[in-house]
Amino acid sequence: MSSPQVTPPPPPRQEPDPGMASSEIDIAVIAGVIAAVAFVLVCLLLLMLHYMYRHKGTYHTNEAKGTEFAESADAALQDDPSLQDNSDSSRKEYFI
Repeated sequence: MSSPQVTPPPPPRQEPDPGMASSEIDIAVIAGVIAAVAFVLVCLLLLMLHYMYRHKGTYHTNEAKGTEFAESADAALQDDPSLQDNSDSSRKEYFI
């Protein structure tokens, strides 16, 4: 005679804790915000490095062309049309 097999009772069903679900959602939102801020900061850093690399040492001057070979400042500025005026040529001013 065979004895009937006894099956153990099913484990009691656990109700999900509503506080745990909101805690997990809060952690996910905080992690997403931190990831977005980190991404924006990395993008800004890359943009700034790109700008600094491209514009390294570039500057523009308003010096007259060909003045580097002049013998003196008078000779260099003598032919500059922006400095020509109708006043007396004995009074000269140079702004450095």
